[in-house]
Amino acid sequence: MAAHGSRNYAYLFTVGSQVGNCADYGRQLRHRSGFGSRVLQAGSTVIITGRRESALKDAQHKHPKLLTYVNDASIAEDREELSRWVVKHHPQVNVLVNNAGIQRRGPLSKEPEDWSIRQSEIAINIEAPVHLMQLLTPHFLQQKEAAFINISSGLAYIPCGFAPVYGGTKAFLHHFTMGSRFHYAKTNIRIVEIAPPAVKSNLGGSHDYGEECDEFCDHVFKRFAAGEAEIGTR
Repeated sequence: MAAHGSRNYAYLFTVGSQVGNCADYGRQLRHRSGFGSRVLQAGSTVIITGRRESALKDAQHKHPKLLTYVNDASIAEDREELSRWVVKHHPQVNVLVNNAGIQRRGPLSKEPEDWSIRQSEIAINIEAPVHLMQLLTPHFLQQKEAAFINISSGLAYIPCGFAPVYGGTKAFLHHFTMGSRFHYAKTNIRIVEIAPPAVKSNLGGSHDYGEECDEFCDHVFKRFAAGEAEIGTR
């Protein structure tokens, strides 16, 4: 597969309701450096999709070449509509970055009775990436080269007491991504996992510990360009 910054790539990023997660490249697109900005600067098409129109417009205002699409990846019908829209209006898209994620904290013993609150975390973290890969596989198989990039977490490897459902969903995504490589091994589609460590972001609530977001995204950019399939800490 050619270098990451090649003009031959067109990217679709799913972003969460918190367009500030480090692995949520919406924040990077609001800065002048980082993963998303480098892709844009390389001349690639970049589309970000999420449910917060105001956040998407903010990113687009700072990067006029950025394309946006309002969509809720936690809803199956929205994912199907997104796939149809991409194939019809941007058939050059050949990289999907499954990046949208929700991290809910708090003791499970005090969970609210409303299941939809927890169900949305499972839907966006598990159902969305699996379904979008299924929907876009036929289109990607028609491309010269393509890639699915799944954003998991360092918490996929370590049991997480403060956010056990989130950690469990990321463990699933890690195993799913690794298993998927066997199914795509003889195709033109590359399967990549990015497992961020603790990074300064607002995932699960704003915090100032961990790696700087820009530095981590620069690190990701270089390793993806080098052809690595598993990208984590430096």
